[in-house]
Amino acid sequence: METNANVFSNDDITITYNPKCCANAELCAKQLSDVFRSAVIPWINLDGAKTDQIIQQVKKCPTGALQYYLNQKDVA
Repeated sequence: METNANVFSNDDITITYNPKCCANAELCAKQLSDVFRSAVIPWINLDGAKTDQIIQQVKKCPTGALQYYLNQKDVA
C-alpha cells in the first residue's frame, strides 16, 4: 500500500499538506509549534495539541496548503 507523506492522521483528525500551495508564511509553526515542527520529521505531530486547537490553526493557513477533515468514528 502506498502512503502519502503529506497526510497525517490520528483517531480524530486527518491533516493534508500541499507543498505546491505553501507560501512558507510559517504561521502554523510559529503559532502551534508543538504540532507543526519545522526541524523534525514527520513535521506534523497531531499529539502536540488538542484537535480543536489544530483545526483552528489549520484554518489560519493563508494559502490553504493545510486542510483537515474529521475522521468518522465507527459505531459499534
